[in-house]
Amino acid sequence: MNQIKEIRQENLTGERALFQSEFLKIYDSTFEDGESPLKESHDIELHGSMFKWKYPFWYCKNITVKDCYWFEMARAGVWYTDNISVENAVIEAPKNFRRCHGIKLKNVTFTDAAETLWNCDGVTMEQVSAKGDYFAMNSRNMKLRDFRLAGNYSFDGVKNMEIHNAKLLSKDAFWNSENVTVYDSFISGEYLGWNAKNLTLINCTIESLQGMCYIDNLVMKNCKLINTNLAFEYSTVDAEITGKIDSVLNPASGIIRAEYIEELIVEKDKVDPTKTKIICKRIDKESECA
Repeated sequence: MNQIKEIRQENLTGERALFQSEFLKIYDSTFEDGESPLKESHDIELHGSMFKWKYPFWYCKNITVKDCYWFEMARAGVWYTDNISVENAVIEAPKNFRRCHGIKLKNVTFTDAAETLWNCDGVTMEQVSAKGDYFAMNSRNMKLRDFRLAGNYSFDGVKNMEIHNAKLLSKDAFWNSENVTVYDSFISGEYLGWNAKNLTLINCTIESLQGMCYIDNLVMKNCKLINTNLAFEYSTVDAEITGKIDSVLNPASGIIRAEYIEELIVEKDKVDPTKTKIICKRIDKESECA
């Protein structure tokens, strides 16, 4: 059995201060200056500690972090690391979590989440808030609950993701994504979901200019579209919308149900109108172009 060593209230400086450490518990300590303090370490626990310089966790395994803080210069903090759990943390530094496997985040705040969570696999997040563009690009196998994001171009290229109870202020969210399901959430942002495959939205409220276009297999159940126009262009869609839709443009095929549509625009030289069934009580204006 491996012996667990402890470090308490230390101020650690210099490059690779604890390089290749193992079976270590660190309490109330500060990683001051010096890059890569825990590079190539494994089986490490940290409690109440602070990271103030670059690259704290690279090529690490089996890391548990609680009640800790990444300051602004702790950039690119967690890369190429497997099995890391972070709880009750504030992360001020951008470009965190890159090409990692097995990430668990709970009660974490990212104050600058630019280019964070790229190319990661196996991510669970609960009570996480983030601010920054290009969040979670090309990651896969993700489960999110109680998530808040202010930042554009989020979840570009993600695969196999489930989201519950989120609030997203995010232009171009879910572009090029595949197998994404969102439940009980609010999403505001232009051009939502372009070029996605198998995007499902259930009990969601959405505000979007030209949202849900160029999608292969868009499913919407009990959703609201507020201030949303030119929706569904070239999408194959099965949509159940409560309330009105401001305008619909050139859906490729499928079925759209709504209480009413202010304007339905179909350009017959671009789509076959017989492939889409529209079920609603009222359409204020229909525009058909040959």
